Amino acid sequence: MSVIQKIRDKYAVVIVVVICLAIVSFLLQDAFFGRNSLFRRSTTVGEVNGEELDISEYQRRIQDAEAGARQQMPNGNIDEQTRQYIREQVWNQFLNEQIMQAQYEKLGIAVTEAELVDQFNGKNPNPIVVQQFTNPQTGEFDRAAMQQALQSVGQDASGRMRQALRQLEDVVTQSQLQKKYVALVKQAVYYPKWLAAQQQQDNSQNANLSYVNVPYATIPDSTIAVTDAELNKYITDHQSLFKTEEGRKVEYVSFDALPSAADTAAALEQLAALRQEMDTTEDIEGFINRNSEIKYYDGYVSKSALMVPNKDTIASLPIGTIYGPYEDNNLLVLAKMLDRKTMPDSVKVRHILIGTQQGLADSVAKARIDSIERAIRGGASFAEMVTKYSDDPGSKSTGGEYDITPATPFVKEFKDFAFDGKPGQMKVVKTQFGYHLIEILRQQNFGPALKVAYLSIPVDASKETDSKAYAAASEFAGKNRDWKSFEKSVQEKGYNKRLGDNIRPMDFMIPGIGQARELVRWAYEAKKGDVSNVFTFENKYVVAVLTGIRKEGTASLEEVRPQVEAEVKKQKKAEQLIAKLQNPATLDAAAKASSQPVQQAEGISFSSPFVASLGFEPRVVGAAFNKNWGTQKVSAPIEGNAGVYVIKVDSYQPAAQPAQDLDNQRMAYEQSVKGMLDQQLFEVLKKQSDVEDNRGKFF
Repeated sequence: MSVIQKIRDKYAVVIVVVICLAIVSFLLQDAFFGRNSLFRRSTTVGEVNGEELDISEYQRRIQDAEAGARQQMPNGNIDEQTRQYIREQVWNQFLNEQIMQAQYEKLGIAVTEAELVDQFNGKNPNPIVVQQFTNPQTGEFDRAAMQQALQSVGQDASGRMRQALRQLEDVVTQSQLQKKYVALVKQAVYYPKWLAAQQQQDNSQNANLSYVNVPYATIPDSTIAVTDAELNKYITDHQSLFKTEEGRKVEYVSFDALPSAADTAAALEQLAALRQEMDTTEDIEGFINRNSEIKYYDGYVSKSALMVPNKDTIASLPIGTIYGPYEDNNLLVLAKMLDRKTMPDSVKVRHILIGTQQGLADSVAKARIDSIERAIRGGASFAEMVTKYSDDPGSKSTGGEYDITPATPFVKEFKDFAFDGKPGQMKVVKTQFGYHLIEILRQQNFGPALKVAYLSIPVDASKETDSKAYAAASEFAGKNRDWKSFEKSVQEKGYNKRLGDNIRPMDFMIPGIGQARELVRWAYEAKKGDVSNVFTFENKYVVAVLTGIRKEGTASLEEVRPQVEAEVKKQKKAEQLIAKLQNPATLDAAAKASSQPVQQAEGISFSSPFVASLGFEPRVVGAAFNKNWGTQKVSAPIEGNAGVYVIKVDSYQPAAQPAQDLDNQRMAYEQSVKGMLDQQLFEVLKKQSDVEDNRGKFF
């Protein structure tokens, strides 16, 4: 016991210190390494009214949207521009969810389970549901197909149908919530009858007046001195006019890896080696498709539709001869005339398709189309047969009709009959899609048509040429690591410097470069005056310097100096002119004081701020209808847009147009406001929300 007591007496302080250090260490560990630590990089790509969007969730949404987009693409691929559009679409969807959901909850707007069921099974299904279950052949809502899909959800072991249904329900729910919200806001639009009556009274007469105009241009700008303090005060007093979004400004030099003379000579040599085979081969289609950038087109093109350089020379080639090489953009081309004939440049046909791609046996399809042909030749309506039997949804609504030209992308067998047959001729034609019964209705504008094979070789920069361009860019970037040396070197070397202004955080295109997302990211990470390393963009190498950083908020004087100087000088000129005019008792006195003539203006309307002889002058228009002056008094000097004015109304005349019925006027105004709400309501709510977009740090 005494031993324990000794330990307590001797080491009590030490133990307390150790415990305190342990607690502090625990807290510091969370601060430095925890979820909200000081050194842990944030994974939040954006925030709306306190609700964060994590990068993983954002990526998941993007991947889902990209998967949907790929299904709509013929080759299943999406380009960078589409990918960027999807990113914006997903971000805007998140904004909409957070902003609008808060509005729904605030107003108690909801969609009940019974209402959601009615959107599917009710008398008038939701348009989204109708679109989802529209029969592609009839173009009409297929309620039976929808019911079958709903009943099959429970039998789907994979769970995909249930997930798809849940997504559809979410979309329908959101559409209903938004519909209710917009309807609620629109019901609040009200134009009072007294206000309509006042507006009618204001617009019931026009003013004819005499005036003296003293233009600001009568005082030279060089005589007006302004200080930075005055300019900054103007910006402070008019902050709403100078709201800015975050942006960057870069200047850059591009070192293009363009083909050299040697590169062109190599392409010509390659083309010359292929020319003899092009001249003698019997398999021209295979030859062209193996060796040419421009693939073989097995069809005729009317002379008027020929869109190639030297078209007249090519069109006049004898059959079997070759013309070229000639340049077409970055290609060197040989053109060989294969055939020519006279044919129409447009044909109108109608057809019925019995498809074989959905598993229908070939013999059954042939028997069915033959039966349809016999019925039509026996007097049956072609249009009715299209509606009942055709498997081509693209022409059902037009009675099976198509207008086609030689360039229209139809299958070869279909086009061959359409252009080679005679008007009124009907024939069964087999294609990869099945059996078509085609009738030629009209052929017009007969003329020469050409069948030409094009062998094209790209003129690309060689590795040596590309290396020289990269070496030049690397040398420039290495020797010029600040803005001053960048500018000096540009002038000494005579380089063509270009500008990228107002670059936003999520931009991915820069004028003169094209897709340049890497440069945009660099611009937001660099400091003003920094010079970049070499960026590689397709066939060019770019070195940039960051010359401007604009923060969100109010524009700096540096950014808007010319505009602000003009306004402040105009104010000072107005003060001088008003002091010179004082308060003239007559227009003649104003004219004498300013050495300006008395002039007239007629037909001034209170509803329009424009005066025919003066332009946009709302203060002059307002003064013309000032009851304190009327037709008896001369106005005080008026500070206008183009000068200082003194006016006197000579007379008021009734307006030419009769007054509109008040109820109709109110209704028209309310409808115009309601029409704007659909496009502008969300943008207004967005401006009122606290939105933080950090996506530029991740993409």
